[in-house]
Amino acid sequence: MTINRQAVSNLDLQRYRWAIIALAALVLLLLLPLALRQLPVEIGAFPESWNLHLRQPIDRFEDWILSNRNTHPLFTLFFNPISDAIDFGIRQLEAFLLWLPWPALMLAVFLLGQRAGGLKTALLSVGGLLFMGVTGLWVESMQTLALMGVSVFIALLIGIPLGIAAARSDRFEAAIRPVLDAMQTMPAFVYLIPVLLFFGIARVPSVVATIIYAIPPAIRLTNLGIRRVSPSAVEAARSFGSTEWQVLVKVQLPLAMPTIMAGVNQTIMMALGIVVIAALIGAGGLGREVLVALQRLRVGRGFEAGMAIVFMAIILDRISGGFSKTGSRQMTAHGFHLFPNRLARFAAVRAVEASIQAVMDACYRVSEMIAGFIGDGVGRILLRLGQAEAGQTAGAAFRRQAFWIGSVFLLAALLLVNSYLYHFGPFPKSWEFSISRPVDVAVAWMRDNLYQIGDLPIGTGPLADFLVIYGTNPLRNFFQNWLPWPVVVLGVAAIAYAVAGRRLAVWSAVGVVCLGLLGMWDESMDTLSQVIVATLITVAIAIPTGIIASRSDTFEMLLRPVLDTLQTIPFFVYLVPVIMLFNVGRVPGIIASVLYALPPGIRLTNLGIRQVPAEVVEAARSFGSTSRQTLLKVQIPLALPAIALGVNQVVMMVLAMVVVAGLVGGAGLGLEAVIGLAKTQTGRGIEAGTAIVIIAMIMDRITQAWAKKREVV
Repeated sequence: MTINRQAVSNLDLQRYRWAIIALAALVLLLLLPLALRQLPVEIGAFPESWNLHLRQPIDRFEDWILSNRNTHPLFTLFFNPISDAIDFGIRQLEAFLLWLPWPALMLAVFLLGQRAGGLKTALLSVGGLLFMGVTGLWVESMQTLALMGVSVFIALLIGIPLGIAAARSDRFEAAIRPVLDAMQTMPAFVYLIPVLLFFGIARVPSVVATIIYAIPPAIRLTNLGIRRVSPSAVEAARSFGSTEWQVLVKVQLPLAMPTIMAGVNQTIMMALGIVVIAALIGAGGLGREVLVALQRLRVGRGFEAGMAIVFMAIILDRISGGFSKTGSRQMTAHGFHLFPNRLARFAAVRAVEASIQAVMDACYRVSEMIAGFIGDGVGRILLRLGQAEAGQTAGAAFRRQAFWIGSVFLLAALLLVNSYLYHFGPFPKSWEFSISRPVDVAVAWMRDNLYQIGDLPIGTGPLADFLVIYGTNPLRNFFQNWLPWPVVVLGVAAIAYAVAGRRLAVWSAVGVVCLGLLGMWDESMDTLSQVIVATLITVAIAIPTGIIASRSDTFEMLLRPVLDTLQTIPFFVYLVPVIMLFNVGRVPGIIASVLYALPPGIRLTNLGIRQVPAEVVEAARSFGSTSRQTLLKVQIPLALPAIALGVNQVVMMVLAMVVVAGLVGGAGLGLEAVIGLAKTQTGRGIEAGTAIVIIAMIMDRITQAWAKKREVV
């Protein structure tokens, strides 16, 4: 990156430009409402007569669907067969997972973890499964895993071929790009509403919604991986006479496999997030446990189910992430350290690690012997059949797959033991224990003692009152009562124009008007006020924390596990403890939104500052700049693209969480969507869901365009 005087001058001009825009916007917000109030025609709230009343035709359509679900060809020949096939897949996979002896499943997960990420990943994965068992959540975990398996399988079955097609056709990629953008912009909660129309309730619609939500990364990263394959490798394959199909299968896909596996990893993680939300429509599993705990304020049980979800997310993330990297590990444990290096001076620690290595080495040697024996046998058979060349290479080919062959033999031996010697049965009840009681006691103590600390105006109660009295209520009244609706439309259009030009301004203005046409103006302004408050709080915490992390490796190291935990927990889980501390209403949603949205804001701020070229920082210091001046005048300005991208991610995650906060009385569009789901008022839910999508797309496009403008060339 080169920095010259012209770039710095442009940056200064941008600052002055934004100052002028901010001043003009302030004058507009203060004076235009007063001017409009002087007109003989009242211009305030969005005209009720303009409401399109979409919910009535949608509700009539729903009634038609309910009446014709079992007779109309659209259902008997299309939707019902799809539903039956998905339901069959879920039931079969769930039955298999519950039939499989629990030690066999743990062994299988251990072997996958070892192959993907080494012994630490394997032990962590087994520990996560043990937690699910000992907390009495084994069956629920298997139900969630079955939903995940079917959803991810179908998403990849559709997504990877579409990604291949996009990589091979620029026109097709351009056609699906806006569709993928819209799919990734919509909050996960919105997918459940229209899917219910065609697939009813329970697990099938949750799988369909999960597929829609999780498929974009599979398409995007497959497309990206194939397009990044070196053109010289492709040309070399073609020059040797390879057909297009051979080039794809033998060159492009193998070289793109790490990127494709990264897409698989992202698909799995996104699927897990919405499978939990799908408990709202009867999906069962761990999501149902969290939902019931939320409804009954059983924080301890909700914490157990939430931690089970976290462990499942960690297991799936580490294993799928490990396979996305080149060079997976073998069964050996050379160089592995179970304990920190500082403990290596103790003989007991060295003995434990040496024992682990000896066992792993012995297992791998046995696997090599079995693989070699099978390979030699297959080679002799091929030799007798006249396939001399294939017979000679069979032994080497089987030895290369020694890990998988040994794994199959281990699992087969365990299943034989379960069938003929000792039946393991379900996870032992005697091993189960509950941590819900101490968690409930701790939360009750915090509720009683942290609501207000002594006579001081601090605590969860004063904080909630402050956010309501000085945050959400004034802002909501400002949007709903003070600003006439044309001013809101013009204000959003002006921001979009300043950021990205006329086209985005027009579409943003049309989108804001559509909020009123849907009859969701007041609810949208309420949701917007909550999003703004939560975003401001998140940014006020995330950017300073990210700056500190960028300047201290120790602080970054201590912060990393906290951010990993916050980013791994599905956002559904945040509401359980927060509602106990802050009661129902808007505040729990805002607090949960802040917790959920903090990680990307902190990480991208930290990353942006750390990526500033060292020579630029040294040049600033050599000219006598203090550490503070270097930060404010060099590092932060150059890191603005990453920081702005972090703000974009914060806004989108806050919006998704504020919507889900409708479950705990968060009001606004989230509450409307929840009521639509709970009372099967599909029209109401679709109106609210459409309004959510409009707000999400407007805010996403504006913040993305703003992030791009921060780049200094």
